[in-house]
Parts: sequence; C-alpha cells; structure tokens
Amino acid sequence: MFFLVCFVLFIFFFLDIHISSYYSYVSGYMNHSGRFFIVKEKIIIKHALKKFDETVIIPDLSLDISEGEFFTLLGPSGCGKTTLLRMIAGFNTIEGGDFFFNDKRINDIDPAKRNIGMVFQNYAIFPHLSVRKNVEFGLKNRKLQREEITARATKYLKLMQIEQLANRMPAQLSGGQQQRVALARALCIEPHVLLMDEPLSNPDAKLRIEMRTVIKNIQRRVGITTVYVTHDQEEAMAISDRIAVMKDGVIQHIGTPQSIYQRPSNIFVSTFIGRSNIFEDASLIVEGKDSFINIGSYRVKMDNIQEDYRKNQSIIASVRPEELIMRREAGTGIKAIIDDCVFLGLNTHYFMHTEDGKEVESIQESTIDSTIAPGTEILLTLNTEKINLFTADGSANILKGVRNDCVTD
Repeated sequence: MFFLVCFVLFIFFFLDIHISSYYSYVSGYMNHSGRFFIVKEKIIIKHALKKFDETVIIPDLSLDISEGEFFTLLGPSGCGKTTLLRMIAGFNTIEGGDFFFNDKRINDIDPAKRNIGMVFQNYAIFPHLSVRKNVEFGLKNRKLQREEITARATKYLKLMQIEQLANRMPAQLSGGQQQRVALARALCIEPHVLLMDEPLSNPDAKLRIEMRTVIKNIQRRVGITTVYVTHDQEEAMAISDRIAVMKDGVIQHIGTPQSIYQRPSNIFVSTFIGRSNIFEDASLIVEGKDSFINIGSYRVKMDNIQEDYRKNQSIIASVRPEELIMRREAGTGIKAIIDDCVFLGLNTHYFMHTEDGKEVESIQESTIDSTIAPGTEILLTLNTEKINLFTADGSANILKGVRNDCVTD
C-alpha cells in the first residue's frame, strides 16, 4: 500500500512538472514571439430591434462581423451606433432579433458572462488604483491565482508599452497613457470580443492620430474581433477593416474604407464620408450605346453606367474636390470664378462659384511659386473614372463597381 501511494504521488508530481513546463513554454512563446492566442468570435446579428418606450431607435438591423475583424460603426450623433454596441455588450435591452457569438445566442446571457472587453469614451480608469492594479482589476474579479494575475498583467503592460508606469496613479498620466491603461485592462482578461465606444474623442488632434495607430497595431497583433464606434470619418478610414455607415438606425453601406469612399451606395454615404460637391441638376442622356451626363452646358461621356440605369433621367452628380479638375486654357467645362485659395503644403484648396452661383471646392497639387489668384475665371472638368452618380432621389449609385456587404435576408 505504501508503494502504491508513493507511485500515485510520483505520477501527480510528474504531471504537475510537465504541465507547468508546458504552460511556461507557451507563455514564453507568446512573450518572445509577440503572438497572443485569444479566441476569436464571429458576431452575427439578425433583425435587431431597439425601442425606448415607443420611440424606435433601430428598426430592423442584420449584420455579420468576421472573426478577428476590426469593424467600425460610423455615423452622425443619434444614428444608433452606440445603442447597437451596448446591445452587443448586454448593457441595453433587446426588444427583438437575435445576437450570436459564433453559434451561441447571447440575448439572455449576463454581460459579465459574455467575455467581452470594453473601452469607454472617458477611459473609466479607477483614480484610487495604480496602473498595475487598474489592469489587474478584471482578473481579480475572476479569482485567478496571484501568479497568473501578475504574469498576465505584466504581459499586457509590456504590450501597451506602459510597464514603466505600473506603479503610477492615473492623475500622474497623460491622456495617451490613460488610454493605453484602459486598453490594457480591457485586453488583460483575454476577451473573445473587444468593444470600443468613441475612445478617441480627446480634443488633442495629435493624441488622436497617435492612439489610432496604437489601437490598430495592437488589434492586428492580438487578432481579437473588435467593434469600434465613432463619428469621425477619417478615424474610421484609418483603422478599420470594414465600416458600417449608419443613419437613423439603418445601415446604409458596409464595406472597406476604399470601397465606401470610392463607390458609396447612396448620396448620404457620399456626403458623410469625406467632402463632395453635389450637382443636383445633372442629367443622364443615352444615345445608342453611349451614355453622357450633362451639368449645365457641360457634357461628358460616361462608360461605367449600370445597364439597369441606362435611360434618360435626372440624376445627382457627386464630385469630390480632388475629382474636380481646373483648367485655364480654352475648351469645354463648367465655368467658374475663384473666390479664395488656401495653401496647405502638398495641396492647395480652391473655393469657387460657378456661373449659376453654386459654390464648389477643388483640391490641386501645389506647384512651385504658383497659385491661381482670386477673381480668375477658369473651366472645371470631371475625372469621370472617380465621380459618382446617383438616382434623382439619391437612394442608389448608378455606376458599376459598388460593393455593399449589407445583410438583406
């Protein structure tokens, strides 16, 4: 019997050593290679409905977010983007529809059990706790062993490059450092999904640019599925794999930053993403196999009209400032007079009005010692490969190449 007990103890001791060695090896591999083995969740939303009393905020929204994707909800204030994020988190009730992490329906799962990390607009750092204790907070609530808490907190302090600040209090940190603490705390619990609610609303423009680079790089390194909320178009374009543009609780367009900017699905997306000159009095003319657009007396051929829209009709032309070409020599074009110009280094912005009084803007690459003076009469032509054309009500882009991932079932 004595030998049997000794044998069992030896087996447990042997297994404990090898298991501990294995985890030490994995931990070392993660730290030295810079890889983080976080479970990635796909998020699926089917026919979501959100109401506050009788006011409908989100009428019927469906959405698929891929594993490991950096997905941004973008739109003006009141469009429902933060409401949708809070529904995913479990902070808002769900009046209709189904929410899934992979194949698991989460509608009725307590927020604390959804294994999400959350970064808030105001950082929400505990002022009475040091940087390390802030990062460790979620791990302590999960009642992990002290050694694991210390090791994991150290790993994410290093990841966010704030290990040297571990013993400081929040009041001793800059805004950027506080943001890094908030992100480290959210990632330290190794969530399956990371949710970020306008984390870069800080008025310091330099800090915003710095931190969006940090957030993008960290997300790619860790590989966690991330849903990010912002009203800042440039911010969304800079960090996202895909963007969902929202208006009045309805998703207007889902796509990559490039596809949304270059071929927006409707006039709202075109004017919300970047700046555009809008010509509402344009018309499409079809002559045999050829299609032309008319803006006032200016006519130009278009070769990329969708077949279903090739008919004579009133349309809206959306022309971004860089797509409006300025010409001083004689020829055909939209007549305009320069009102002002602003030199911004690489580019010069020109502000003009056309002969019918419409105000337009053009961006041209700056030239050495040469700007066109206010009061100069010029002709404007269009970069027909890049401009966008919409139906008269603005609801649809009539050009080829529109890619919209909106879920329609």
